[in-house]
Amino acid sequence: MVDKIKLVAAIALVVLGIGGYYWLGEAPIVLRVLAVVAGIVAGCLVAALSDPGRQFFGYARESVGEVKKVVWPTRKETLQSTAAVFAFVVAMALFLWLTDKTLEWVLYDIILGWKKT
Repeated sequence: MVDKIKLVAAIALVVLGIGGYYWLGEAPIVLRVLAVVAGIVAGCLVAALSDPGRQFFGYARESVGEVKKVVWPTRKETLQSTAAVFAFVVAMALFLWLTDKTLEWVLYDIILGWKKT
């Protein structure tokens, strides 16, 4: 039950931050944006104190660790992969065009006897 109260308080803080943006309608934009950022930060801090919040932030930390393990392709590998995809697309377009024209010729000219004008 305590965790639910913390999550509701976190949502309320974010809503208050957004409300502060509109409440400070005549204030400089920097102050208005600061109200929203403060509401979001306060809401995140309160949410982090709940059990679901701790689980979420633990998951986020593990996700960042997994992203750091990713091996990104080199420029050469990227260009080679892009060239292979482009070549395949061109070959497939040619194949489909030839298939379409062949079927058109067989159906309209040979089977149905319709001549194009």
